[in-house]
Amino acid sequence: MSKEEVARGGWSNQVEFFLSCVGYAVGLGNVWRFPYLCYRNGGGAFLIPYILSLTLVGLPAFFMELAFGQFASLGPITIWRVCPLFKGIGFASVIISALVAISYNVVIAYAMYFLIVSIVHMDTNVPWATCGNDWNTIYCRTETLRISPGMNESEKVNVTLSTMNTTCVDQKMNSLGLAFDDLTYNLTSRNFSDCSYKDQIRTPSDEYFSNFVLGLDKADGIGGIGDFSPKLIAVLLLAWLIVFFALKKGVKSSGKVIYFTATFPYVVLIILLVRGVTLDGYMKGLEFYLVPKFDKLADPRVWTDAASQIFYSLGPAFGSLITMSSYNPFHNNCYRDSILVAIINCGTSIFAGFAIFSVLGFMSEVTNRPVQEVAADGPGLVFIAYPEAIARMPYPPIWAFLFFFMLILLGLSSMFAMVEAIISALADEYPRVLRRHKSILTFVVCLVLFFAGIALVTNGGIYVLTLMDAYSGSYSLLFVCFCEVTAIAWIYGWRRFSEDIEIMLGFKPNIYWIATWTVIAPIFIIGVLIASAIRFSPSHYEDYQFEQWAQNCGWGLVALPLVFLFGTAFIQILRYKGLRNATTPHDNWGPALPENRKGRYVVGQENKGFEAEEKETKLGDDMEIKKNGNSNGSSITVQF
Repeated sequence: MSKEEVARGGWSNQVEFFLSCVGYAVGLGNVWRFPYLCYRNGGGAFLIPYILSLTLVGLPAFFMELAFGQFASLGPITIWRVCPLFKGIGFASVIISALVAISYNVVIAYAMYFLIVSIVHMDTNVPWATCGNDWNTIYCRTETLRISPGMNESEKVNVTLSTMNTTCVDQKMNSLGLAFDDLTYNLTSRNFSDCSYKDQIRTPSDEYFSNFVLGLDKADGIGGIGDFSPKLIAVLLLAWLIVFFALKKGVKSSGKVIYFTATFPYVVLIILLVRGVTLDGYMKGLEFYLVPKFDKLADPRVWTDAASQIFYSLGPAFGSLITMSSYNPFHNNCYRDSILVAIINCGTSIFAGFAIFSVLGFMSEVTNRPVQEVAADGPGLVFIAYPEAIARMPYPPIWAFLFFFMLILLGLSSMFAMVEAIISALADEYPRVLRRHKSILTFVVCLVLFFAGIALVTNGGIYVLTLMDAYSGSYSLLFVCFCEVTAIAWIYGWRRFSEDIEIMLGFKPNIYWIATWTVIAPIFIIGVLIASAIRFSPSHYEDYQFEQWAQNCGWGLVALPLVFLFGTAFIQILRYKGLRNATTPHDNWGPALPENRKGRYVVGQENKGFEAEEKETKLGDDMEIKKNGNSNGSSITVQF
């Protein structure tokens, strides 16, 4: 093993790398976002734009980053010695990863809290199964709240009563000289319309998550997020401790943990699917999920949703793929790995939809509500809708434990890759100071990100989380990916990049890869960026619309990585004395190990960059001085 491999480390075997890529790509979005997008955008018909987006932009960007990182064995900042002008892409990627990791780990902390509660109540029932608790309001209801055609008049009145403020109804009936239990009176008359709060009715799981777990009832919008939540701070600290210990020794330690975190979620998904298809009404959910509505394909929103989901799921431009592949052996078949991971990611999303919607179909059946009323995406699905369905199953704590344990593992696998990208980027950029103390660096990074997320575990922390989620990994990420693909394919050059891949894998990419890298993917990304901007709507949480100052803060999160991207480019132009030099690879660009330097990277071949040219110029000047008799007698040593 070379000094470089010893200093930087590497995967113990290729299975660890492959599982790490799977764990990174298959995250929370596969469970809480894809199924919702699928049913909202035409069911099975949504798979057409989804697979097309995978083929045209997702897979090409994924393979490009794996090949890029593996070839140079460098982190996402230092790797831009290939084109110093774009070094800001590395800084931007690290900033985006940090912002996303802050909010992502808070979601994992929520799941950890639910997991702990499930364990504590293993011999009873989950606390979100009933109303009448301290955190519940008069709007909490567990019974069916919909009038069915088969109901008699008394049953209809009972349902109507359940959607009304009974104190208000009692006062009005007394004023009319009627008894409260007069079930024949038409309670839907205009005399009682102001007593109805049907639109305010909430499920026990909704009030448990909002009022008890979050403490949202104690917050006053994003400008008044309230006090810190000790229980959420505790689980957030636990989540960051797990990340730290998993990454303490870099990929050597995370590679061991990933065997479990990347595989066990599939076991749980299978268990949940088997349970789901044994419940009443499961077919209602599956039909809603899969029955194609091809007319939806005429809606541009369907196509942008598909492209966005593929993009954010596979995760290019975060720096994580470059980081993970940089620890590979030089000749690892990353071409095969990229295709397999993309297929597994796509298949997992579809499979997770079966597990989710079979249970939502059951929920629709027992509550007599349409599937679209019980379906949700994001936190609403995993912390409200699905737990509500679990509470109606036999032995709810067991199913709650499995579900939230799966969420935690899915989240942690992605977290490992994002945080490792930050750590490796800093260690590779400042190796003399940070690489030898990587464990300390890991601790400091985790500690800083923990404190950065403290505002998200206040009573109104969900507002901050929603704002960060909406802005931190959106427009800036798309633009950074566009710059990255363009820089590699056009500035460095697709021909040179293809030759690099040939040195590494033994073959050049075919026309499909060249066409997608140079033309299709950049245009596709810009198209998604423009469409997303056209469809932009201010961020909100449920019915609460964030104030303009909060939206401005969100745009600040978008601007932050872009400031580093453009600012670094300006500095590099000044440093390298012009645009030409700033777009020329360093003289030390290429494979990290001497035995892998072939072709134009062989010593003496034409692969000189700006630094080498600068040294040659200096050497020439010194020799001229010596020739004229003006040398100070010092020897000249040139190292390439």
